[in-house]
Amino acid sequence: MLIQKLRLKRGWSQQQLAQASGLSARTIQRIEAGQPASVETLKSIASVFEVDFSTLNAEETNMDTTMTAADEAEREAFAHVRELRGFYVACMRYILIAVALFAINLLTSPHNMWSYWAMLGLGLALAARAVRVYAPWRLFGPQWEKAQVEKRLGRPL
Repeated sequence: MLIQKLRLKRGWSQQQLAQASGLSARTIQRIEAGQPASVETLKSIASVFEVDFSTLNAEETNMDTTMTAADEAEREAFAHVRELRGFYVACMRYILIAVALFAINLLTSPHNMWSYWAMLGLGLALAARAVRVYAPWRLFGPQWEKAQVEKRLGRPL
């Protein structure tokens, strides 16, 4: 998590960190996903971020201990933001494809509007992705109940 925080603090992508450190992007992805890194890899990343190697090494050894609730919440937040980004990219893709199909339909056969059916199919797929990302069934789930109890008690549980 520390490597990801340092990377995001500088506004770098995983690819940019990989290029700066001389590692592969896949290695950066594996480390940020929580897999152990070699000493040489940690030294390379430490030199890029201009931090002491022991800082990253200590964080690596601490990963063996149990995650705190804050770390778990942070990990879930990052995962949700990645899903949200993917949804927004899918929305942009849908708009571009829908406009292209509509234009092709108007140019080739304006009397038969087949593009509506294609847009409907793509729209249903996009709606399914939106349901997965925004998860409306979680609206009144356990986390909502806990938040309501904490609100009523005026203190965290």
